[in-house]
Amino acid sequence: MPMSTLSLSQPVDLLARPLSLLRLKPVAPAATTRRISSQLLLEGERELVITHQGSEYHLRLTRNDKLILTK
Repeated sequence: MPMSTLSLSQPVDLLARPLSLLRLKPVAPAATTRRISSQLLLEGERELVITHQGSEYHLRLTRNDKLILTK
């Protein structure tokens, strides 16, 4: 039974392809998002009214310490 061989014309290219995936474009750092603690925002209360474009939104602290924002 004759043995066949597989010849790769450019084996270097085959090895370079996975490495090219690692060469990603640098990503600009994201703008820093302001953070504020809910305790500071609510100041010990359970509800806060936020006005936005003429509408009122209610930020409430539930009994399970979850925040709910409703219009």
